[in-house]
Amino acid sequence: MLADSDTRWKWGSLTASRIAPDRAALDGYLLRGRATPTPRQLTEVGVRADSLREVTAVEFLATMARDPRAYDVVVLALVGGAVQAVLHGLAYAWRESKDRPVVVTGYVGVVYEKLADGLLLRHGADVVLANSAYDAERFRAVYEGVGADASSVTECALPFLGGAPYKEAHDPYTVVFAAQPSVPDTAADRMYLLDRLVRHAESHPEREVLLKLRSKPGEHTTHIEEIPYQKLVQRIPEPPANFRLVYGNMGEVLDRTDLLVTVSSTAALEALHRRIPTALLTDLGVREALGNHHFTGSGCLVSWDRLDAGERPEPDAAWVARQGVAADGAYESAFDGARAKVAALLDEDRRPLAPYYSRTTAPGYLPRVLARHHLAPDGSPLPGAPAADRDPSAVRQIVRRAARGAYRHGVQRVAPVIRRMGEL
Repeated sequence: MLADSDTRWKWGSLTASRIAPDRAALDGYLLRGRATPTPRQLTEVGVRADSLREVTAVEFLATMARDPRAYDVVVLALVGGAVQAVLHGLAYAWRESKDRPVVVTGYVGVVYEKLADGLLLRHGADVVLANSAYDAERFRAVYEGVGADASSVTECALPFLGGAPYKEAHDPYTVVFAAQPSVPDTAADRMYLLDRLVRHAESHPEREVLLKLRSKPGEHTTHIEEIPYQKLVQRIPEPPANFRLVYGNMGEVLDRTDLLVTVSSTAALEALHRRIPTALLTDLGVREALGNHHFTGSGCLVSWDRLDAGERPEPDAAWVARQGVAADGAYESAFDGARAKVAALLDEDRRPLAPYYSRTTAPGYLPRVLARHHLAPDGSPLPGAPAADRDPSAVRQIVRRAARGAYRHGVQRVAPVIRRMGEL
């Protein structure tokens, strides 16, 4: 399994265990980049692999080329452009092998933006997982609409749904706001949400109010977080005693949650699956840029004013079921189709990987996508690509960590200052 961030590591490793529950081993590879998870983030996710190695795309492809039969299934838990690059790289590496692994990819959560772009960058995998019936319909429509083979689209569900169903209020009653790294993306909007959360704590001193954060300062997740809530909290002179910041596994936080509040986080689907009262905020509008438009029809769109007044949203059962988060038994068989698809592919000679994007269909786009990962238009390594036949020296590892830290410092501290200066 190859992943490029903490959330995709979680999705990829759990997906592997769902589609191959009787596997002998799970070898994990982390794609080196700006969002490469830290050891703390991997520990927080709580998913373990039998082996773990940090690699570049070229190093991963060299490993796959050495023995195409070393694995039965390869799960690509990557951003769309990286998936496309690795697919072309694998097609080149396995060009003379019919007995290759089955390649699986998909999405880590709610698909509310760049639908066509992201899907076409994932085309070419043997199996493209859709997390719900709703997603499966949309995915097939996109592929068929451009004349691409849609047979790879396979309905399943998010692999990390689970936990005990919510039954009764905890003591104290606990409200959790699930923060997102890039939604909303302005300091003013993020400060507004933080202020409303603090005001909710002040007006309900009998409740525990938690701000659930994805990462600590200096760490990155799937999306860049330029304005961490940890910095914004410092602007609050005296936070109420019943308000605090929490980290940790989302499932464990939901174990003590009575009301989950967010803008558009996938955590909302986890909460709905467990029948935990869930609120998607409308305070900043219902907009594609925020992602909360995905939840129209859910019955969960609500404002802070209504939550402050004691309202608890009631989800629409039909909407929830179409999102693949129904908790009444259906989830137990959600991966049956994916397992059957993979098993059938393993029993036959696999065709060469054939992504929709090629030098014929996208000659002005594909080379740029591949070049970001040091690959030529035919999927072969470009001259000067990072060597795949030796481990990095201690000095090189230190330089990499320093460069990554400098990048994150620039994103979270330097870039906002420059942006503010430009607005003067």
